[in-house]
Amino acid sequence: MNYTRFNTEICEIILVGNEEGITNLHLNTGEGKREFRVLEEWIYNDNFFDDAKKQIYEYLEGNRKDFNIKLNIKGTKYQRRVWDELRKIPYGEVYTYKEIASKLGNEKASRAVGMANSKNPIPLIVLCHRVVGSNGKLTGFAHGLKVKKELINLEYNNKGKDN
Repeated sequence: MNYTRFNTEICEIILVGNEEGITNLHLNTGEGKREFRVLEEWIYNDNFFDDAKKQIYEYLEGNRKDFNIKLNIKGTKYQRRVWDELRKIPYGEVYTYKEIASKLGNEKASRAVGMANSKNPIPLIVLCHRVVGSNGKLTGFAHGLKVKKELINLEYNNKGKDN
């Protein structure tokens, strides 16, 4: 496994992956409940992630709405279904946990969607920040609500921008 760390306006980001794709993206915000550590056997390889870093910077500058990054995401069958659905949420929009559950065929599965979101190993690219509570309030972002709000605002403010 390769990894890199780099700083952005919102926080330090750690990427992990191999030839099969990105396996982890950690937003090192110092907030939230997500713990992450770089394993000794991983190899620091900044150049391996050049394209992914470029796309992340473009997104954070408001100049990219969709990611074209190869992912190697690990999770249960249900988690992967939820994460696939998250990637369909349009730029600058938010859906509720219930709306995602309904799209997956069970509107009563909001909690299961929330649990899948909390296990998402590739936030930012697998768009769990675009999911809010039924009342529209920001809830449940493993990296802290401050960065979730920043990402939603970034997209809202750049929604009409051509790119």
